[in-house]
Amino acid sequence: MQPFAQLKVLDFTTLLPGPFATMYLADWGADVLRVEAPDREDMSRTMPPFVKGVSTTHAFLNRSKKSIVLDLKEASARAKILELVQDYDVIVEQFRPGVMARLGLDYKALSAVNPRVIYCSLTGYGQTGPYADRAGHDINYAALSGLAAMTGTRASGPVIHGDPVCDLAGSFHTLFGLLTALYHRERTGEGQAVDISITDSSLMLSGLWLSMGLGAQQFPTWEGTLLNGGSFYGYYKTSDGQYLSVGGLEPKFLRGFLEAIEALDLLTGDLSRPDYLMRMRIEIQARIQLKTLDTWLGIFSKLDVCVEPVLSMDQVIRHPQFQARQMFVDVPAGYGGQQKQLGSPLKFSSFQPIYRFVGAAKGADNDLLK
Repeated sequence: MQPFAQLKVLDFTTLLPGPFATMYLADWGADVLRVEAPDREDMSRTMPPFVKGVSTTHAFLNRSKKSIVLDLKEASARAKILELVQDYDVIVEQFRPGVMARLGLDYKALSAVNPRVIYCSLTGYGQTGPYADRAGHDINYAALSGLAAMTGTRASGPVIHGDPVCDLAGSFHTLFGLLTALYHRERTGEGQAVDISITDSSLMLSGLWLSMGLGAQQFPTWEGTLLNGGSFYGYYKTSDGQYLSVGGLEPKFLRGFLEAIEALDLLTGDLSRPDYLMRMRIEIQARIQLKTLDTWLGIFSKLDVCVEPVLSMDQVIRHPQFQARQMFVDVPAGYGGQQKQLGSPLKFSSFQPIYRFVGAAKGADNDLLK
């Protein structure tokens, strides 16, 4: 039996943060029913590329989930939600604060029907505070949470993260919140509301740096720490325009790395001085750019020194490590074929994830409303 085989989830979320969280629950057996609006398209359905007319983004984020269409502005639709919630364990909604209350579908209303319900509200800034009603996207959350102040260089300033890391932080904290509330309910029988802010969640990603400021009034900035460009820890360009990642912070790894690039003399300097660390970076780059990536990989493949190539996405899916970990799976598609998708990173000895189908067509399960 799947761990969440008895769990029923009503999902009012769109785009990435909420759907990514509920996808995890669906992978492990939860019955996830998406509630979609008839007059507003989830942007994930419109994002190219498309396979057989279906967005690959939507097909991934909403796999194994059912879909119904309800206009929550109509009394009959709201009445249907009040009827459905009697049989559901979890509600996840992603509207701005106050929207569900105006519809009569907030925690107060739904818990009156089902006191055991776990009601999770996921928003950009949370249900309280002066920013509660403010619009935002990943780049804004990164800017406000300090992540942007740690990712960039003094010369160029902040850089855009390649992935929407703040949205994903919100997704994972949604999962943590739901599982914590469900565990509490198992012990007490009590349901509750869970308030998740994407920006608060992003603050936790900055926890290492905020701890320095909160505890010692030392606030680092770009190229100000060992991990964000203030040392030899970083990316280096090879002679053929590829890149190596170098992460050997510990003395044994650093020594092995410097020996491999014939720069062991760099250990004679004062590694506690920021200016010397930057000189090291320049010298290491000069050595790395003398050889091609393949040449360096041939050297480092025999060494244990925390050096790996920067892979393109098409190289990632062919990498033997991810193949061995079964990270790419075939998911049944509506047109009778299979679609290759990213699988769950969670590995358990007692059960396996089940990928039932790619993201459903909008309203595909409206027969549940009859």
